[in-house]
Amino acid sequence: MVSELEPEMDKFYEKGNKAAGTRARKHLQELKKVAQEVRLEIQDMKNSGKV
Repeated sequence: MVSELEPEMDKFYEKGNKAAGTRARKHLQELKKVAQEVRLEIQDMKNSGKV
């Protein structure tokens, strides 16, 4: 996911490509969603004693 995000970030910050900024925001939102899912899974595992 991060490897897909990096080129868009470069295009936005280095070249001023506004469409790349939109794509970067989309990738970041997806990354946030997956991170939250992983956080909840870790918390559930900790609470159930599976770790």
